[in-house]
Amino acid sequence: MTPDITDLYKEQEEEASYRDHISTVDEAGKRVWVYPKKPKGKFTNYRMLVSILLLVFLLAGPFISIDGEPLLLMNILERKFVIFGQVFWPQDFHLAVIGMITTVVFIILFTIVFGRIFCGWLCPQTIFMEWAFRRVEYWIEGDYMKQKKLDRQAWDAEKIWKKGSKHFVFLAISTVIMHTFMAYIIGVDQTWQLIQSGPAEEPVAFVVMVALTGMFYGVFSRLREQVCTTICPYGRLQGVLLDRKSIVVAYDYQRGETRGKYRKGEDREALDKGDCIDCKQCVYVCPTGIDIRNGTQLECVNCTACMDACDSIMDAIGKPKGLVRYDSEDHIETKTPFVFTGRMRAYSLVLLALMGVLVTLLMIRSDLETTILRTPGMMYQERPDGAISNLYQLKMLNKSNNIYPVKLELMEPAGSIEMVGEDIVLRKQGMEAGAFFIIINPEELDGLSTSVEVGVFSDGKLLETVTTRFLGPS
Repeated sequence: MTPDITDLYKEQEEEASYRDHISTVDEAGKRVWVYPKKPKGKFTNYRMLVSILLLVFLLAGPFISIDGEPLLLMNILERKFVIFGQVFWPQDFHLAVIGMITTVVFIILFTIVFGRIFCGWLCPQTIFMEWAFRRVEYWIEGDYMKQKKLDRQAWDAEKIWKKGSKHFVFLAISTVIMHTFMAYIIGVDQTWQLIQSGPAEEPVAFVVMVALTGMFYGVFSRLREQVCTTICPYGRLQGVLLDRKSIVVAYDYQRGETRGKYRKGEDREALDKGDCIDCKQCVYVCPTGIDIRNGTQLECVNCTACMDACDSIMDAIGKPKGLVRYDSEDHIETKTPFVFTGRMRAYSLVLLALMGVLVTLLMIRSDLETTILRTPGMMYQERPDGAISNLYQLKMLNKSNNIYPVKLELMEPAGSIEMVGEDIVLRKQGMEAGAFFIIINPEELDGLSTSVEVGVFSDGKLLETVTTRFLGPS
């Protein structure tokens, strides 16, 4: 083997080494801290606008109500879930399962077509990191070179002041996030009550809130991009979801190679140089520390920072923008237009079917959930007039914000209902229980077991029909 071939192999191995480890871990397995340069440009401005709108929506969400119910509530403790003002209870578990499956299929389809755009534009981790915590860091410590210098200098008054101020603001933001998170779980009113009660009256709640604040602070002050590259399962899934036709943030190597430093007035085409001048600006701005020119990588969150950085350099040297852009690897290589593949069509059909089922179930979902069961261990009773009666237990759940005075009537066969105790009045979002007798003449029965239908009425309007069994003499 000649020395030239050996050198060539070594060069190829070095270029491909980024596949063997993530960019934020060195050869010794230690964390490599990422100091991303502050991005500027068109896509950064668009992302900032989207992030501001989402942050406002997220922080205001607990205070928005629809028909007296919060916009979104995930109260696991009380097993009560509110989505856009609609209340869901454990009895609606089938809807949650179908909704979850639909969401997973949507994520798969979205990723197959558009790659990891969600991570860069809509993910709460990215939004809080880039548009809250990172902004504070730039404001207090300066851009990436100043941050590096500050971390390397001794602990003098300047460093103590800047680091202390930054982490104090980080804790304040983490506290706001924690309270917002709590408001989405237990509601605004209960969160406010916990704040007013203090740790002496609610020690367990106080410990939970401190722990959550510490968790958010740790995620955004220390873990940062490690959440995207190591912890988040969605980032790991993209390896099996993406293909060469997926839209990703991609480097046009056909146009960019061979890389070479820029010299004013040179004819790069004659010198066999591509448009990439190897300025590494795309690397400096990357929040996960990768080089996008190496191709699609696990760490890339499609945040567009490298696109803005490259476009500014192309402007400066008089070259067309888009050397790094949203595109598919297949299009960059073959120049073939985007095609909706068979895999995409299959997932789309499954998604449409699931959405159809979910919408149908939501439309036919009743405001009331009534359960009628015969009292276990009891046989039928013979009445003095010869009629037969069965004792039943009744449980009713009101999923709406309306109040329903309930009256039960026997729809089929002919007979009557006799309540045990007072009539039931269903409070809004309330649950009531009771007992009643169904009384039927023997000639109306079909042997030992007869199917009966009970109508649930309120103010003369039939709300629900429940079927059960009635036992009688043979």
